[in-house]
Amino acid sequence: MKKANSLVLGLCLLAAFSCTKDQDEASDLLTENVEVNLQDSDTFLTIEEINALINQSFYEKQSFSWSEVPANVLWSATVHGGKVLTIGYGEKGESFRTEKNDRLDATRLGLVDLVQSSEQVAKKDFRVKEDEVLNVLDLEVTKLETIRELIASDGVRYLEPNGYSYYDITTPQGAKPAPTQTRSAGCDTSGSTLNSADYRSIWPGALVPWTFDRHNIASAWGRSRGAGITIGIIDTGLSPNQPLLGNSFGDGASINGRTVEKYGTYIDSAWWWSNNLDGPNDRCGHGTSMAGVAAGPRNNDGLPSGVAYDANLVMYRGTSDVVLNDYHERKGVSNALRALADRSDVDIISMSIGYPWSIGNVRDAVRYAYSRGKLIFAAGGTSTSATNWYPVIFPASMPEAIAVTGVTDWSGGYRECDICHDGNEIEFTIVMERDSNDDRTTPVIGFNQGQRDYVGGSSVATATMAGVAAMVWSKYPNWSRQQVLNRLRQSSDLYGNTSSKYGYGNIDAYQAVQ
Repeated sequence: MKKANSLVLGLCLLAAFSCTKDQDEASDLLTENVEVNLQDSDTFLTIEEINALINQSFYEKQSFSWSEVPANVLWSATVHGGKVLTIGYGEKGESFRTEKNDRLDATRLGLVDLVQSSEQVAKKDFRVKEDEVLNVLDLEVTKLETIRELIASDGVRYLEPNGYSYYDITTPQGAKPAPTQTRSAGCDTSGSTLNSADYRSIWPGALVPWTFDRHNIASAWGRSRGAGITIGIIDTGLSPNQPLLGNSFGDGASINGRTVEKYGTYIDSAWWWSNNLDGPNDRCGHGTSMAGVAAGPRNNDGLPSGVAYDANLVMYRGTSDVVLNDYHERKGVSNALRALADRSDVDIISMSIGYPWSIGNVRDAVRYAYSRGKLIFAAGGTSTSATNWYPVIFPASMPEAIAVTGVTDWSGGYRECDICHDGNEIEFTIVMERDSNDDRTTPVIGFNQGQRDYVGGSSVATATMAGVAAMVWSKYPNWSRQQVLNRLRQSSDLYGNTSSKYGYGNIDAYQAVQ
């Protein structure tokens, strides 16, 4: 456990995911000082004090982990976060189990008994959730002593206050209000009028987005269109008002009979122990856009086509928006990953969602899906133009995930989009923004029938890349995940000379399906 003397920490004003990188700029953003004791004590911290610790970690290391804070910080964040504590149990790296394991069962039961005894709660009133596959427990914890006993226990991989939201910041008196992230992050259900230079028409009446041509996607359609491959997307669901992602999924030149399925694992409730699923329907718009980009039909309605327009699609509504800042969003994404991992027909998982730092139960679920042979794409991160210096977000930062980001249509080489993150975890880039106009991004089918829209950021880059991967796997159905990934790398223009910011760079889809 990290130990240090009492420090005076500045509470940075947040914009999307981060404080600014430049020290001079950062000093301009500091509000009143917040004194926080970094030694383990009995002190219960306020939200402002906890966030100050988080901000300081980002300022110094560009990262944060609950494993590096003392017991009283974990306790305080747990109580502020609805009193829910997530315990990852087992030995180091033991994220999941695929068969009965007496040792893990004994560890699990011992931890449940420890918490119940320490909390002095009757069994009938004790709240606990146990995962069937992941070595994860969610329990109600209110006492500091419980946290300390857990830290001292064998078989604990991590402890996380999984209901704590970094963005629930109460502005200190006299400070400028912080531009906090809201639950509507990444959401938009209104359409847009497309600039005629941002698409071209193709038989039987579909539109080819200009960004597709930057990656030779339409040229690749003569060789592969994703048939026989199933893409799983975890996002905000599918709009019931968009038939092209429903009963018209086989519209136009797409295969009549390819399948689209939608499920919901997100629970919209103030109570962390609630089991009332909120359904598969998109109320945000983000998931609908991602599905349209990855696998929307090559339609005859004058609307943008998807990349792998013959692929099957399985959508999970695991979250209400793109930022996993709520217990139910984290649990919903974890459960969606487990469900997709267990489907033998799902080859690719695409996640244009994330969080500034690692979330234990989602991390365990990603590792489980990876162990089941899934090729996992994740968005490198999207924030404001003032804060897009922030490193690659979670889960794209994981080695099991393929991180993707967006770049502009710049003739001088590579330049990240105005709101996109880059970094050494990035593997691929997708052109998704006019260098001269950041409002002109990738055209997509809209939330409602007949609607067109634009969508940008690392989100659309990730969904595009998932579609290209489906085309490659469809062309070579007997290939392994690694063979598909190798072909994608070899077909990108920085292969052999990778960049520390952009990885293998822009994919050439036509070359990839040769």
